[in-house]
Amino acid sequence: MKILNTGSVRWTGGMKDGRGSVSTQSGALQNLPWGFASRFEGKPGTNPEELLGAAHAACFTMSLSRILGEAKLTADWMDTSARVTLEQLDGAWTISAIHLTLRARIPSADETTFSELAAKAKAGCPVSRALNVSITLDAALVE
Repeated sequence: MKILNTGSVRWTGGMKDGRGSVSTQSGALQNLPWGFASRFEGKPGTNPEELLGAAHAACFTMSLSRILGEAKLTADWMDTSARVTLEQLDGAWTISAIHLTLRARIPSADETTFSELAAKAKAGCPVSRALNVSITLDAALVE
């Protein structure tokens, strides 16, 4: 089975003075603005790295939910963030790392089992598998 999803952008203008908009097939994002200033100068709008981070956090968390279910565990809640590092390496902008941070409340889970299952989700989620960067994880149960 194949599932095809589409994200698209429209760009006008040059690199620094141009403007873009991001949309998704589902309509969850519709003409969301992005450009040089939102990517490199902290101005309002989105950027590819934060979109990738959101996608990775969502994918990892859904994968972990499935893995927890297989272990007969269910989370009360899970909060995941993904910090994407963009830096110049050898003169080229490169996504060099992604750090996932997970905080979760999972009744009946012990730290060892939780850590093992979170690591399995990190390694196995489709976005992790698609990326060839260092992906780290900080996972903690919360009372």
